[in-house]
Amino acid sequence: MNLTEKGKRILSIIVLILVLLFIGAVTFLVGKPMIDFVSEPEKFRLWVDSHGIFGKIAFIGMVFFQVVLALIPGEPLEIGAGYAFGAFEGTLLTVIGTVLGSITVFYLVKTLGIKFCELFFKKEKILSLKILKDKKKRDILAFLIFFLPGTPKDLVTYFLGLTDIKLVNVIFLSGIARLPSIITSTLGGDALGIKKYTTALLVFAITLAISGVGVLIYNKFLIKKK
Repeated sequence: MNLTEKGKRILSIIVLILVLLFIGAVTFLVGKPMIDFVSEPEKFRLWVDSHGIFGKIAFIGMVFFQVVLALIPGEPLEIGAGYAFGAFEGTLLTVIGTVLGSITVFYLVKTLGIKFCELFFKKEKILSLKILKDKKKRDILAFLIFFLPGTPKDLVTYFLGLTDIKLVNVIFLSGIARLPSIITSTLGGDALGIKKYTTALLVFAITLAISGVGVLIYNKFLIKKK
């Protein structure tokens, strides 16, 4: 079906309205329980244990919505994953949810453009990543941002949809490049779950230090200078 420019604009408005309604419903139905879970990890673990495979599917859904809606930082959910499922399974479930959420964001931004990004991020923040439009440097810089803890991965996920980057590269970035950041969080959560508090403290201290380096690198080298 060939649409006129007016028809495309009308279709985009309709899609945007439906997305906004969907986001509002999900925020109400999923957002608060999600925050409750990560703030009460023991309750989260009991809930997961009592729901079996559906608890794991529900957790993947939580990570998915965290990426799509950018409701809360991903780290609390990653720590909760390690606490509830252990380091290996928690990492696997988190990666699945992250990849699915990133694919969804990619297609939503491709369809609705920068106006959709502005629902979650200020235009100035989006434009600060213009350096990623340099095709020669983009994939390397994006990999570095996703690889280092502490960098604004959700913002970059949205921004990439504004570029001509291929979907397979987005999947690689969200599924592979983010692994070190996810693993450090799930390892810490796993240590908390088995009451190895010294190990957990050490993991979180190292992660915090690396995150500080990540923030420094991002602010100094990776954002657009005024």
